[in-house]
Amino acid sequence: MTTVLIVAAAAPKQPAVLIEALERFRSRGARVTVACFFDSAELPVDPALAEVRSFVVPPEKRDARLRRALGRAQANRKIWLHAQRHAWLRQRFRSADLLVALDPRSVYTVWEMAQRNTRAGAHYGLVPAQRALDVPRTEPVGKRLERQVAAAAGIGTRGARRAAVETVRTTVQKATGQRIMSNPAGAWFWSRAVAAPRVPDRLRSKLAVRLHDSAVKAGRPAVAARTAAAAVSRINSATARADVLTKAAQGELALGHVPSGLHDAIRAQLALADARLAKDPKKAAAAVSRAWSLASNRVLHFDRLSSPMSDDPGAFLAPFRASAAARKLSEPRGRLTPAAPTPTDRPLRLLVTTLINDNFLQEILERYRAMPNVEVRFLDLYEDPVTRPLALSGSTVMEHLLGVESTYGAKIEEWLRPHLDWADTVFVDWCQATAALFTLHDPGTARIIVRLHSFEAFNFWPHLVDFSRVDDVVFVSEHLKDLSAAVLPQLTGERAPRLWVVDNAMDLRRYPRAKPADARFTLGLVGFSSVAKDPRWAIDVLRKLREHDERYNLTLIGSNFNNRTSKPATDYGRRLAKDLAELEPLGAVRRYGQTDDVPGALQEVGVILSTSVRESFHCGLVEGAASGAVPVVRDWPFFAGKPHGARTLFPADWMVDTPAEAAERILAVTATEQAWTEAGRAASEHVLKTWDWAVTQTDYDRLLLGG
Repeated sequence: MTTVLIVAAAAPKQPAVLIEALERFRSRGARVTVACFFDSAELPVDPALAEVRSFVVPPEKRDARLRRALGRAQANRKIWLHAQRHAWLRQRFRSADLLVALDPRSVYTVWEMAQRNTRAGAHYGLVPAQRALDVPRTEPVGKRLERQVAAAAGIGTRGARRAAVETVRTTVQKATGQRIMSNPAGAWFWSRAVAAPRVPDRLRSKLAVRLHDSAVKAGRPAVAARTAAAAVSRINSATARADVLTKAAQGELALGHVPSGLHDAIRAQLALADARLAKDPKKAAAAVSRAWSLASNRVLHFDRLSSPMSDDPGAFLAPFRASAAARKLSEPRGRLTPAAPTPTDRPLRLLVTTLINDNFLQEILERYRAMPNVEVRFLDLYEDPVTRPLALSGSTVMEHLLGVESTYGAKIEEWLRPHLDWADTVFVDWCQATAALFTLHDPGTARIIVRLHSFEAFNFWPHLVDFSRVDDVVFVSEHLKDLSAAVLPQLTGERAPRLWVVDNAMDLRRYPRAKPADARFTLGLVGFSSVAKDPRWAIDVLRKLREHDERYNLTLIGSNFNNRTSKPATDYGRRLAKDLAELEPLGAVRRYGQTDDVPGALQEVGVILSTSVRESFHCGLVEGAASGAVPVVRDWPFFAGKPHGARTLFPADWMVDTPAEAAERILAVTATEQAWTEAGRAASEHVLKTWDWAVTQTDYDRLLLGG
């Protein structure tokens, strides 16, 4: 009886084809085994046709040697590493007459099996295997012996070569590892060795990145910087130099550090972009994209308690302003005709558009949809799965702006031109991909309005927007306008758009509700899912309050903290989790969770906190104040000490600088029920007459209907 072994790396997309082949094998008297590199339950096959078994070595049975091998191996070789460790499968392939690879990823494994069972035929695919079964294999004894010797020699050679390479790799890894680079003598040796003459660029580059990462992990960033600089000074290729500096910076960012060589890496990529701009704009775009990827990394701006962008925008962005390629991305191309005036003989056609996030649009859409003199359309660029990919690739937009010949620009024109031709006014919420795409081509006579919230100021997207084609840019606060103007020189000057400050559209009338008397001891924080919200600042305030009175407690409203975005977020999340593990069992902290009924959640909150390091406005704080909770606002560090910030946005008595000041204010306003009630009522009255939609909607009328 002929024995057939079929190896499958993945479950076949058409199991019926496999089952039909198994039936043919059985009709020819063959005994078939199917070895799966996946759960065999995914392949329901009649046991009468074939034995089906999985050969993945379970994680708990993988020794250190196998784990190391799997960690280094390419995808196809990993399958073989599992196969050769599986006793059942070893017995099967050594005794098989026919070895069959069912899919491309299993070919290497079947080839390795054939080197160890030289009398078996080896085939890729079911059809060749069936043909081989119909035509018995005949081979002279001498030829078979020659093939067996060659196979055995090949196995030995590959094993020896692999062992030699592995020995060298292990030696280099140990010699350049964290322990060596933490030793002054080791660091001294390698910082000179990496700059030795006549070392090929490719080897020097790899060694430099390895040494840099080891030094950073060893807590010696200065050594890391010296080592990288020494290597780069000896590398001839500009591309290789940029690659070393970029990988070094990426390594530090992955560890949650602000790279010491960040600007060196950015400048190196931009120098490549400038050099390639004329002859190879596609490669120039790739280099600019890498530079922006470094500069807008969330570790720098979102997952820490400070940002180099807010500290000094001009210095941080100086390399981009000095680069011809980077400047070309936001080069003003102007519009062929100015925006048409507001029509008087028909309803105004208003297109409201965004990408995914429409959280701040509901009141706006409801108001203008109800107006007889306005016709509203809403466009979310993410909704259509066909065109969606066009809005998700910043690098492709960069290629188009730098002159790469492609169909991308034509596709954007075909997609958005009907909307531009229809609309009198286009309101673009969020200054990201949507704004870039709507200014990629001339907007015709449509008036373009872009609202910039907060995160965009730290991102690359606004630098791809042609603001000479934008009529109005809207901010929700003066401090955000100041930051954006410092980040984007295109917002000032002769061809700049009009700049507005218009508050968020918020229906605050639904928040005031009667609060229970004991709510005065409950602090509330709406939104605590990111480092920027700094919920541990609230925990610090709570601890100080509980030193005076253990009735004080904290309610956290919203999604749990997201610790998966970066290493700093993970570290912050770990510290926050430790705080919560201590305080939640005491009843001192309660996680309310995500809710659609925020007014209901705030009914139990007597003091509303804003603990963030940056905010454009902080709707959650204002909603809490509207409910009658007493506001306590940290002077947001990103904007503290600047002409505008939280202190110019909110009443002075709301503001504090430190957790100690916050605790002092809370103790004072909650000392008696009457004092707390009066302070909460005053806060509610202030926000309702200042920021409620009934007040701010007239500002939107001036913006959207005024022309």
